[in-house]
Amino acid sequence: MNLVELSQRIKQRRLDLDMSLEEVAVAAGQTRSWLSKVENFRITPSLPALARVAEALRVSLATLLEGLDSKPQIVLTKKKDRKAIQRDPQNSDIIYHTLTTGRANRRMSPFILDIPAGGGRSVSRPHEGEEFLIVLGGKVTLEYGKETFRLEEGDSLYFDADTPHRLHNPHKKAAQVMCVFLEG
Repeated sequence: MNLVELSQRIKQRRLDLDMSLEEVAVAAGQTRSWLSKVENFRITPSLPALARVAEALRVSLATLLEGLDSKPQIVLTKKKDRKAIQRDPQNSDIIYHTLTTGRANRRMSPFILDIPAGGGRSVSRPHEGEEFLIVLGGKVTLEYGKETFRLEEGDSLYFDADTPHRLHNPHKKAAQVMCVFLEG
């Protein structure tokens, strides 16, 4: 199932209904923090919890999940159709721009990251899978375990994401990075 698309659908439906995180979370029997993590694809909800979220959003679970398991051979995503996402906004001001949507069960999730000057992720976190980064513009720093990598335009890294890591921009100019998450 395309979990990125699911999280975007949940958030968009909530915004379309002009409901707060708190309102939907309470109606679904969850915490605001939990729902925020679901919307920012930090956690995957169980099916019963997802059903309660769908009910709180006044949409059927079937409608919420519709098409998330389709797997076309090729998917075109126009620049105008990219969605901007902020993951974990309490710990990061990086804006993630989706580069592809509409293909479920994919193993890669590519994004363009906009990292403001002096910004980025404030805490190191691990996650499953692998990650690839290439700096498209500006300069960034990746802290990976106890190592620090300073990257300039054109530099790239490929790494196991299960080691705590954080990407940040300690410079006075914004940076842009292409990032591809490969699920394990």
